[in-house]
Amino acid sequence: MNINTVLFDLDGTLIDTNELINESFKHTFKKFGYTFTNKEIRDFNGPPLRDTFTKLNSNLAEEMIQTYREHNFKNHEAYIKAFPNVEQTIKALLEMDIKIGVVSAKMRPGVDLGLEISGLAQYFDTIISIDDVKNPKPHPESVFLAMKELNAKPAATIMVGDNYHDIESGRDAGAQTAAVAWSTKGKGFLQQYNPTYMLEDMSDLIKIVGV
Repeated sequence: MNINTVLFDLDGTLIDTNELINESFKHTFKKFGYTFTNKEIRDFNGPPLRDTFTKLNSNLAEEMIQTYREHNFKNHEAYIKAFPNVEQTIKALLEMDIKIGVVSAKMRPGVDLGLEISGLAQYFDTIISIDDVKNPKPHPESVFLAMKELNAKPAATIMVGDNYHDIESGRDAGAQTAAVAWSTKGKGFLQQYNPTYMLEDMSDLIKIVGV
């Protein structure tokens, strides 16, 4: 079955928020007296903030979440930009009558802000955030919801992301999956989760959906 729906993770996939995320974690950890290496901080990127901070210190988790979000929102414009060829690829997909959506583990205000600053806000047919589901990625609920809103069939849908959460949620929803080679996790790490495709550049999607 040909692909007619493409769902995208946001951070690290469509928009480059890696430095912003790292700086927000560093700011939060410094305030609460934690010290981690840069690699350890990068490894925190992906799961919902509540999961990350609860595992670290359940008593301080809510305060740490608030500290992180305040820093993150305050510094969005200084760091965020779309990855190369993202906007061009999205435009090409829309010209091919491909339905597109965002499936993110961020809260909706952060998703909206990132899309606005990167100039991508006007393109998507649906946006699913962590506010819309009980079970965020890697659970497939958010992917199922996006497909429902777009009236998409799983076999004709591809979920694109930079982390294993995206691959697992897409796969468990019955969709095809694509990992992005520019992920900070590295291609080798992502290939362990057997994505259907590995994108070296976002424009690779145009060939995939055109088959």
